[in-house]
Amino acid sequence: MSESKRIALLIDCDNSRHNAIEGVLEELSKFGVVSVRHAHGDWNSTQLKGWVEQLHPNAIRPIQQFAYTKGKNATDASMIIDAMDLLYSGNVDAFALMTSDSDFTPLALRITESGMPVYGFGERKTPGPFVNSCSQFLYTENLTVSDNGSQNSNEQPAPKMTRSQLRMDAPLVKLLRTAVLETSEDDDWASLAAVGSYISNSSFPFHPKNYGYTKLGDLVKASDLFQVEMRNGHQMYVKAKKVQAGKSKKKAG
Repeated sequence: MSESKRIALLIDCDNSRHNAIEGVLEELSKFGVVSVRHAHGDWNSTQLKGWVEQLHPNAIRPIQQFAYTKGKNATDASMIIDAMDLLYSGNVDAFALMTSDSDFTPLALRITESGMPVYGFGERKTPGPFVNSCSQFLYTENLTVSDNGSQNSNEQPAPKMTRSQLRMDAPLVKLLRTAVLETSEDDDWASLAAVGSYISNSSFPFHPKNYGYTKLGDLVKASDLFQVEMRNGHQMYVKAKKVQAGKSKKKAG
């Protein structure tokens, strides 16, 4: 049950936006309880002022890491050691890594090798290797708000991709078609809940918000790749649309 899943959130404050933390915590609440909240950085630095203001309201424990050498990011080593300690403690069931630094790719891979999911959160500039190493990845621009609680004008969420744009995204189309195929019943219909579960367990770092949609169902409808049917008033079922063959038959002479 997701309610009992214990999640460890590790934050690379040197490479994360403080005004996305509430959105990150809200997103993680869908998967379980964030029982560990560690923020790594040099807390003597004025650059972390925004993060300092987020610590107590969000019950985050700061982990001090001095910058021993100028130009070197000591936070990386501190966060990796913290993750390994937590991994071997047996007290957590999943990890969330908030960073835009690809140096954490080996860490994400190591955690997933242990059978635990890794939820990644970073800016759109995050390199592909780290994004792909996470079980699920969400761009923090979709979660960032200004200090007054409104959407930051400089951090606009991803715009909704159009039907054509969604269909042109080959990896996305393959993921959706495979998920529906693998979870469909004998009548070729699949429940959206089963489709979502399949996607969550896949290696593809999928999240509908990265395509501009709040829910998987909205994205599926927008793609127009599937027939959609509502059952019992609120349960969505989907079925792949038949691909029409070209009309090239010759008339009999």
